Amino acid sequence: MSESNDVIVQLSEEESLELLATRHFGRLVVRREDDMDLFPLNYLVHEGEIYFRTAEGSKLFTLSLNHDVLFEADTVDRDEDSAWSVVVKGTARVLSSTAEIAEADELPLKPWLPTLKYNYVVVTPKTVSGRRFHLGEEPERY
Repeated sequence: MSESNDVIVQLSEEESLELLATRHFGRLVVRREDDMDLFPLNYLVHEGEIYFRTAEGSKLFTLSLNHDVLFEADTVDRDEDSAWSVVVKGTARVLSSTAEIAEADELPLKPWLPTLKYNYVVVTPKTVSGRRFHLGEEPERY
């Protein structure tokens, strides 16, 4: 992390991806025309890309219409009085080749819900931004 005494610290892309890899629950934002949806999902960072699995449905359908996505993950550590948030702007693609799917099957990425999710999606980041927050009481306002 960049050294700073500030309440909000901007993280490098590398620091942001490292933090993202420490968690497995995030949110995916997809857009179709004038409508947007937000999907919570479990994920895995592998070689700088974000992988997740999904079943047939509105998330997969929307990704077939528009590959541009936002992905966000964060955490709060009250014991350390800190938090962080990482936002990825990227392009999503459904894995389709047998070789890609076989490779993805080797990753430790399993659905959290007891449902079948046959589709692997990989998000390739275009931009990655992250911030670390130092939590505390609100300063005296008056």
